[in-house]
Amino acid sequence: MLKEFKKYIAENNLLKKENSVLLTVSGGIDSMVMVHLALSARIKSGIAHCNFCLRGKESDMDEDLVRKFAGENHIPFYSVRFDTKAYASENGLSVQMAARELRYRWFEEIRINNGYDLIAVAHNLNDNIETLLINLTRGTGISGLTGIHPLNGSIIRPLLFATRTDIEKYCRNNQIPFREDRSNADIKYTRNKIRNLVLPVLKEINPAIEMTLNDTIERLKGTDELVKRYISGLREKISSVKGSTSLFDRDRLSIYLTDRTALFELFRPYGLSGSQVDDLSDIITGRTGGQLFTSTHRIIRNRNEVVIEPIEEIKEQYYFVNNVEKLKEVPGIESVEIQDLTDEFNIPEDNHIACLDEGELEFPLIVRRWKKGDFFFPLGMRHRKKLSDFLIDRKLSLIEKERVMVLESAGRIAWVIGERIDSRFRIRSSTKKAFIIRYQDFLTP
Repeated sequence: MLKEFKKYIAENNLLKKENSVLLTVSGGIDSMVMVHLALSARIKSGIAHCNFCLRGKESDMDEDLVRKFAGENHIPFYSVRFDTKAYASENGLSVQMAARELRYRWFEEIRINNGYDLIAVAHNLNDNIETLLINLTRGTGISGLTGIHPLNGSIIRPLLFATRTDIEKYCRNNQIPFREDRSNADIKYTRNKIRNLVLPVLKEINPAIEMTLNDTIERLKGTDELVKRYISGLREKISSVKGSTSLFDRDRLSIYLTDRTALFELFRPYGLSGSQVDDLSDIITGRTGGQLFTSTHRIIRNRNEVVIEPIEEIKEQYYFVNNVEKLKEVPGIESVEIQDLTDEFNIPEDNHIACLDEGELEFPLIVRRWKKGDFFFPLGMRHRKKLSDFLIDRKLSLIEKERVMVLESAGRIAWVIGERIDSRFRIRSSTKKAFIIRYQDFLTP
């Protein structure tokens, strides 16, 4: 098995001779075999163990076993204890998802802080097959049928070639200590149902089911790569990218409305699920302003475009400004100056430069997002106007509207930043000093 271990690492280019690897070890049979193989292959290693405090004394005994093994083999050892149930409750997660989030975050911290190149996780071939069957049961595209990948960023899975039977045999032959997690037999968990109930039935039908499904996974990976290349080229033809925002040409996109597979694959990187394809079609064919939220993005119909932007936590941007120097620190403010007026002074015709009557401004000033109910007296108008109506007249998209900021003085809007100043703050013949603000671009949260 050691020979196969080295071969799998080489064939998948998982690590180089000079790399150091942080081995994630629970104390179970898979991870203990992985450690033994890594030591036998003379891979420079350290061991990381998470105690999730979910099984009382048993969790502590797992930690003791791994700590003792690391000490006996003179391997650097790192451990942490998590209150997993509390974290799950505080963050609205299942215990399993909370444990996953906690461990991978901590593994990466240990890797970076201690100079390891890679993190090794002990998933095996059976885990890969179980993942395929779980995804197939829940419904998925081709990518969901390609199983677990041996390399993902800094994470490697050098044991994916080995079946659970192979691992058990190697463990017996080398007398490797390990601890059994009794929860692995609990069929209330989906993976355990697949492992303990479904796969045994499939094995009766095909005794070589593990290798058969593994071969299927490899073929599907090749198919997935072909689809990705085609869809990537198509996406480049009908869309453009501006920063973190993607813009699709609606007319070109409409050609694919009857091709659910192409539509799904085009928008899958933006978190679209298979059940949302019909909703996406409605957005594409619907009116401006229609929105669809995926798990990671917001998709908006805006005139002849379909706009996709990442969902970010919307924070109320609010800056309380006591003086000129503080105003210069506000994101997007390029410069601020106060200038005595002379006959030669000319007001720039640029919405990104505000020339205000310094005598009308009162500190503290406030820079904030606009809100419903805001109004001002737009320069060139004698009557007040709701800011919402002004933005409609300006024909700003939904996204552009959300990013509009205002400069407020003593409860009055002096400038809709980057759009128009308020007439009450304009430069007059009686104005002695001009308060000049140059704006470049506000950073959104």
